[in-house]
This record gives sequence, structure tokens and C-alpha cells, in this order.
Amino acid sequence: MVMNKYSNRITRRSIPSLLGVIILSVLSVQACAPKSRQLEGVLKVAMQPIVQADPAFISSDPEVLVANHVYDYLIDITADNTIAPRLAVDWDASDDGLLYVFTLAKGVTFHDGTPLTAADVVWTFDRLRDPDLGLPTKDLYSNIDRIEATGKLEVTFTLKEPNPFFLFDLSDNHALILKAGTTDAGTRFNGTGPFKVISYNPEDRIVLEANSNYFIPDQPKLAGLEFIFFPDQVAQVEALRGGQVDMVFLASSVELYSSLQGELGVMLVDVPTNQFDLVRLRADRPPGNDPKVIQALKLATDREAIYQLVVQGHGAIGRDSPIGPMYSQYYTEEFPVPERNVEAARQLLAAAGYADGLNLELHTPDTGNRPNLALVLKDQWAEAGVNLELVVEPESVYYGDNGWLEVDLGITGWGSRPYPQFYLDTMLACDAVWNESHFCDAELDQYIQKAGTTMNEVARAAAYKEIQRILIERGPVIIPYFSAQFTAIRDSFQGFVIKPFWGRTDLRLVSVSGN
Repeated sequence: MVMNKYSNRITRRSIPSLLGVIILSVLSVQACAPKSRQLEGVLKVAMQPIVQADPAFISSDPEVLVANHVYDYLIDITADNTIAPRLAVDWDASDDGLLYVFTLAKGVTFHDGTPLTAADVVWTFDRLRDPDLGLPTKDLYSNIDRIEATGKLEVTFTLKEPNPFFLFDLSDNHALILKAGTTDAGTRFNGTGPFKVISYNPEDRIVLEANSNYFIPDQPKLAGLEFIFFPDQVAQVEALRGGQVDMVFLASSVELYSSLQGELGVMLVDVPTNQFDLVRLRADRPPGNDPKVIQALKLATDREAIYQLVVQGHGAIGRDSPIGPMYSQYYTEEFPVPERNVEAARQLLAAAGYADGLNLELHTPDTGNRPNLALVLKDQWAEAGVNLELVVEPESVYYGDNGWLEVDLGITGWGSRPYPQFYLDTMLACDAVWNESHFCDAELDQYIQKAGTTMNEVARAAAYKEIQRILIERGPVIIPYFSAQFTAIRDSFQGFVIKPFWGRTDLRLVSVSGN
């Protein structure tokens, strides 16, 4: 039996601290009348083209950035990795962690004028967890037992078992609220967000104007946004220099960031993150199904040299685990990462049957530091007898049609997330939807399950410690560094704050300087 919000068994409770104090705000955001204030300024943002428009399928930062301004999340993640209200202005959780009740903001409308109700939230999350649709969120939301509209503006989630990260999961990149019954989300942009799409040319740009009926008072502050498409980041930077755009997300590209130092009229912004580039070898077929091969690749890798050459000392050296220093309560350096030993790498390859060398294709997107990382790996691994042919592809091609999940050897950029369980559940568990290494380890799965379900913080930290040990010892992944996030924006704008996952950066509060 589902309890309503007035049941004496429902109490406001503190969700376990993860990266800081999580804010459970009781802010009551009311709808405002259509804005009579005069909005000024259009921010022109350079980025790669988007491929997916349906929020359920978006994956790249550009796709998330566009969707984040057309639609709204139920709850949001701040730049400090804490929970904040968005469409939900208040929420309660039962003491056993199985029941969550959310109160929605009043007066919210979709861009077509339809009022937002609890039914839209229920429909959106039921779609995201529908096993028949094969969406990337299917596993993420498989722990939800049921979702119900317990009032016109009240939604109740019942879980099968406790999940200490449930509020964070509700703010997954794909979890933007759609109108119930939507069938054309891939071609029609009908959200509740701060901006409306007025034109979209897949080869050129997507143009947005301010939503004058946005439910949060005094937002947005700009008259519009233009996301202008460029094939690569070098072209984006040149467009910034030439005045065609106002902002460029440089991801973790230290080289481009440094090239803009001292550029007149341009502000450089950076933030530390848990963003990393993952080098992984498929573990389910030759040559990666022989553990000696991945161990050889690890021994052939000089992480310190990569850290200095590729990210020029910005960020932190990686330890082959997605649990980075940003997660200070979970990160450990207790287990040593093997030092580079080229001769030992050669011996392992010979024992695996590759005494005359191993030839591999290394696939990588053309964005960020990944091409440079590929070049450094090519040189380092050649000394151990691993000969790489580099296949550098546009990001939209690399991730398109899930091709990145099929190649034997690849470099994948993983954006920063507010808690580490996301990476484990989506890329390292045996049945993970994005298990690009096709790795399956029973002991690892046991600790992943423990960390993701226990409400005991000490037990969770212990599980994360063992996960780091296993990945260092036998995981088929190499994480050479955690990088910083860089952005360049014209100083004629103010109020810009970058988030660690740049696709989630919020442009609602950006305005023209002086306004």
C-alpha cells in the first residue's frame, strides 16, 4: 500500500553525504506571469553537431547541453555536485529508503502550452525504465518498483531495495521530463525548459529563444542561445577568435586552452573534475581475453609521462579506476599501480603468443586530449612490441550506432559525475549497458552491488576500496589521468559557471555584462 505524504511514516531525512552537504530545499518556486522585462543578448556557443535530439538517447556533451535548456530535470545537480530543486520543489523519503514523494512546481507549462502534471513525470520515468525499449537508462531505473501520480502535482516512487544515490539517479542526463505520450521527441522539441527551439539545421546550428513563461522568476536572462556546429575544436577556437561565436567548451584540451591565454576580450574558466579518458581492451575475445595482454599494456604505459605530455599537469594521475581523488571519502592509493616495465611487458606478450609483436587498431574520438593520448600510447607501446594503427573519428561517428562498444581497443571520454557508482553500474558491471570492455568479474560485481545498495557509509567505502584493488590487479581498463574542464567565453557576458560535466552547464543565469 502506497503511503501519501501525510503518513506519519514519511519523514524528511538527510540523504547520505556524498561529496558535501546535499541540499534538500523547501523552496517553493511559483509560476510567474509572462515576463514583461526586456531580455538582451544572444549567446553563440560553438560545439560539435548533435546527432540525437530525443533526451532518452542523448550521450555527447553537445546533445546534453541542448536538451538541458529545452527541457527540465525533476531535480538538478549543482556545480558543487549537490542536489537542488528544478521541477520538483520539495521531496520526502521514508526512513527505510524505499519511498520518495516529490512535490512539483506550480504553473509549469510545456512549450506547446500544455500544463505539466505528475502524469508527465510518471510517463517519462516509466519510458526510461521500460525493458522493451532498450534505452540506456533501463538498468539504472530497474530498481524502481512503481511510480504513481499521488496528486496532480505529486509523484511517488517506490523502490525494490534502498539506493543511497537515488536522488542523483533521478538527475541522470537522460531524465529530462517529456509530455506524456510524446512520440516525436527526436524531431520536435517540446519541453518545459528556459528556452524554446525556433529553428534547427542539423548541418549548421540550432537556434533558441527565451521562454517568456518559464516558471522560475527572472530566468532566463538572455534573449536567446545559438548552438553553432563546427567539425572540430580547432575550428571552434578560430570562430571565437574571429568573433563568430561567444563561447567554446574546450573540454579538457590543455593545448587549445593554453593557446587562448591572453586573448583580448576572452575569459578562461576551468574547474577540477572526475572526467577521464578511458583506454580499454575488449576482454571477451582475442587478444583481450588473455589477461596477460592487458597486463602487458599496463606495464607498457608511463602514466606520469602521459599526465605531463597530454594534460600538462592539470588534474590528477589516474589509477585505472573511475573512483578518482574528487571522491575523497572513497579514493585510496593503498594499492600500487604497476610501474612501467617494457621488458616485462614484452615477456607477457610473448607468453600470450605475440613474441613477434601485436598489431591493433586504436579507435578514438577527435575531441579533447584523446588524439594526443593516442599518439603518446602509440609511441610508448611500440617499445613493448605493440604496434598501433590510429583510427581518429568525429565524436558523433565514434559514438554513433554504438560502434564504440564493438571495437577491440578504444579511448572513450567519460564525463564527471557527482558520485562514482554511476561508472560502475553503467560500464563495469557484467550486465552494464555500456560495458565497452565486455568485462565480467563475479567478485567485482559483488562489491559493485554492495556499494550501490548499502545505506552504511563505512561499508560503502570498504566496497569501493576493494573495487579499486580489483581494477588495478586485473581490470581491462587504463585510466591515465583525471582532467580539468576548460571553457572560454567573451567578457561581454557575466554569470557563467561551468559544471564538471560540461553538457550539464546551466546558461539560464548568464547575461550581458552590465545587465
